[in-house]
Amino acid sequence: MVAALGTKIDEILAKSVSGERLTPEEGLELLKTTDLTALGVAADEVTRRLHPEPYRTFNIDRNINYSNVCAAVCDFCAFYRPVGHAEAYVLTEEVLDQKMQETLDLGGDQILLQGGLHPELPLEWYEDLLRGMRKRFPGINVHGFSPPELWHFHKMSKLPLRTVLKRLKDAGLGSLPGGGGEILVDRVRKQITRGKVLSDGWLEVNRVWHEIGGKSTCTMMFGHVETLEERIEHLERLRQLQDETGGFTAFICWTHQAPETAPWFGGPRKGGVDMSVVPEAGAFEYLKTQAVARLYLDNIPNIQSSWVTQGEKIGQLALYFGANDMGSLMIEENVVAQAGTVFHLSLESIKRCISDAGYIPRQRNVFYEYVDDVENG
Repeated sequence: MVAALGTKIDEILAKSVSGERLTPEEGLELLKTTDLTALGVAADEVTRRLHPEPYRTFNIDRNINYSNVCAAVCDFCAFYRPVGHAEAYVLTEEVLDQKMQETLDLGGDQILLQGGLHPELPLEWYEDLLRGMRKRFPGINVHGFSPPELWHFHKMSKLPLRTVLKRLKDAGLGSLPGGGGEILVDRVRKQITRGKVLSDGWLEVNRVWHEIGGKSTCTMMFGHVETLEERIEHLERLRQLQDETGGFTAFICWTHQAPETAPWFGGPRKGGVDMSVVPEAGAFEYLKTQAVARLYLDNIPNIQSSWVTQGEKIGQLALYFGANDMGSLMIEENVVAQAGTVFHLSLESIKRCISDAGYIPRQRNVFYEYVDDVENG
């Protein structure tokens, strides 16, 4: 149990552990503390209350980037290429099918399908893409298109957002990833990106998706130009939307991964931030922020560890700091890898991380339903 030492931090932690909702001011106090152990103990107690089962989960999917062409400019992104660049691509149907078959062969049941904000592909292209995937691989869930992509489709097509989302859902889109959230504060978004959806639009995509019966995940990329107050504002906006719709299945946070060089093509953008020289937040800041997120997001049921950015040891330690899920085997990952971060774990390693933490590993789908045999978990 959280020690009752009478300090303000102890009182806030005890409040959260008992199931009471924290205020933004209390969340900020927790982010300011350096008592990582106390935060971890409290976050673990909340996790055990929400998930008393003896299992901790993982899933098997593949991150397929159907294109790297993007009209937006994100100062932290080393993956995108502008139209006409020699390294720009759009995957062919044959390559896509090969990647999906490999995922099936490895026991996966989901594709994380994302790309850039392509300025030339019409909405019909994405509908055809989804219909083809559903026809050829009916058993695979497409966890696809980040909110910035979907907002871009809405603007490009000049159709209502609800119409765009319904059409994609009818074509085979199964769930939405939480990519492109970064920090849901416009001061931050305007400083590190150009040509990308702002905070209200990101939230509106999820709101409408939830209203038409869809589920999604939500994320936070932190440790760059945001303040601690802005991290809490981000969490507060997620919590408010979850109160409204209940459509988020999980939250995932990770630290900014500095690209090895400024990724702009043709030189730094005016007013941009050279994120290659922004100091990276370390494991302490990651574990602290994840723990606070678990305490603050009392209505989001699951928290995923981000071993892909933190590595195996910290990824496993995250299971004691609020996470109840080790995330994905991630057969393929391109965006973070382009920034120079290259952590890889085998399925056996993920299961071992869970087992060594004292839990039984279980494979789940994006809806957090078990898809394995518990006897063989």
